[in-house]
Amino acid sequence: MLVHLCSAEDWARAQATGELRPESLRAQGFVHLSAPYQVHLPANRLYGGRHDLVLLHVDPAKLSDPLRWEPGVPTDPDAMLFPHLYGPLPVSAVIDTTAYVPDDDGRFAPLVAT
Repeated sequence: MLVHLCSAEDWARAQATGELRPESLRAQGFVHLSAPYQVHLPANRLYGGRHDLVLLHVDPAKLSDPLRWEPGVPTDPDAMLFPHLYGPLPVSAVIDTTAYVPDDDGRFAPLVAT
């Protein structure tokens, strides 16, 4: 399973259109995804303190566009690769959603394996 972070508003819009097309798809050519153990890294870098975020739990087998594991940013741990989807994220590939809220200090914690 992979995850994607977005606002609840963006998720509602995606459900109405059948696919999620974040700004990164236009600007960088891909949708940023994460493995569950690494999602807190981009969350803290990009969304610190926000309380309107939803984690989309994505089944990679339901993706039809290319998925490539590529380096993140220089501040990420050495050799850490992130999944990038080179096309829109279809709503049909999202198998669950959960709220993702920061701690009292505004930082996101790593997801705990269940």
